[in-house]
Amino acid sequence: MINPLYILSGFVVGALVGMTGVGGGSFMTPLLILLFGVHPATAVGTDLLYAAITKSGGTLVHGLYRTIDWRVVGRLATGSIPATCLTILLLFHAGLSGDTSRVLINTVLSAALILTACVLIFRSAILNVYAALVGELGQRATKLFTIAFGAVLGVLVSVSSVGAGAIGVTALLLLYPNLPMRRIVGSDIAHAVPLTLAGGIGHWILGSTDWHILFSLLLGSLPGVLLGGHISVQMPDKVLRLVLATMLIIVAGKLVL
Repeated sequence: MINPLYILSGFVVGALVGMTGVGGGSFMTPLLILLFGVHPATAVGTDLLYAAITKSGGTLVHGLYRTIDWRVVGRLATGSIPATCLTILLLFHAGLSGDTSRVLINTVLSAALILTACVLIFRSAILNVYAALVGELGQRATKLFTIAFGAVLGVLVSVSSVGAGAIGVTALLLLYPNLPMRRIVGSDIAHAVPLTLAGGIGHWILGSTDWHILFSLLLGSLPGVLLGGHISVQMPDKVLRLVLATMLIIVAGKLVL
């Protein structure tokens, strides 16, 4: 029941994640849909559990190095988990196997990929403009906006499996400008585990998870991440982000067309 092509796909996506640090949903879900013809709902459901498993390892590492702000994780989860449950319920009523869900998921996925690409290219400009116009929020406002952003992520990730990577990190940089980057990344990864697990379990209950694909993807992803991490050290960050953003825009266009 192990498919070498899925193992290869897991390896390639793992390498890209290791090189760029961007969540695998930006690559894996479009790959399953466009290359293997997997129904969008099944692709999203399978990728969510894939992300939950792979990011658990990252959370363990960040936890050992104490680079997770659990206060931030708790605020994000307060918004994201209820929003995820509500979104899964709405998807159930829409009918996951029908054309409506296919169009919805492809549209939201394309929009999320384009947004991720824009964030990768213009992150510095976004941070500078926000700092000039808004500055640092008060504690209460920061808490409320974090919960609200968590809810947005819950909807976005449940429908497309994209959003908990580059988009999440950028939003946290805006909300917590004084938090060290390593704690921003660690907190984003830690929050992605309950978020993707809740979404993945919801899709599993609805029958939109392929366990054979999931197992094959996991077999290839670990060595891919290790290789990608090694390559990223030798490549300029700006080149990586530009190449990645271009790929995401092209994939988004193919999903729409």
